[in-house]
Amino acid sequence: MTLTLAQIALYSGALFVLFLTPGPVWLALLARSMSGGFAAAWPLALGVTVGDMIWPALAILGVSWLVQEFSYFLIVLRWIAVAVFIGMGFLLIRHADHKISSDSRLTRPGKWAGFVAGLIVIIGNPKAILFYMGILPGFFPIATMTSADIALVSLISAIVPLTGNLILASFVDRIRSFVTSRGKLARLNRIAGGLMIAVGVLIAFT
Repeated sequence: MTLTLAQIALYSGALFVLFLTPGPVWLALLARSMSGGFAAAWPLALGVTVGDMIWPALAILGVSWLVQEFSYFLIVLRWIAVAVFIGMGFLLIRHADHKISSDSRLTRPGKWAGFVAGLIVIIGNPKAILFYMGILPGFFPIATMTSADIALVSLISAIVPLTGNLILASFVDRIRSFVTSRGKLARLNRIAGGLMIAVGVLIAFT
């Protein structure tokens, strides 16, 4: 491995700053956390992690051609993501008065749906690889990186946002428990539904 501790620390700090910047992943995570608590949010965070590991590895390997070769597939994937999030948002708003436990349509099909939603929201945005292609050369000597270096960078790219996402989901879950215990579930679900729809719109136009 050729990377230094200083390079790794600097890159990790940059990823943390990036995590603090709200975007589709944040909105999706907030929506899932508010509608179903931490149990509904962590699968989405895990799905996002898969993409966070794939994009930097592809960027380091210099396969930007992948975006062009599979451009039609990524376009289809993006519009599937739009439909999924907008559909989930309208469903939450429509059944805002129903408790999660009494209306399975709000959580169906459960953890797998959350994981796929997380994967779609990160993979469905080919700009991610362009972002990594832009910043990675500023932190690491791409041309001389070994397989161990690439694996480490991909792991860091996954761990930093995953940790932040899980902490965020846990925090929102605590607020959700406090609010729902005071009869505010319907309002919370409407807000979550609105966030879901916002994610779909962001994916469509970014």
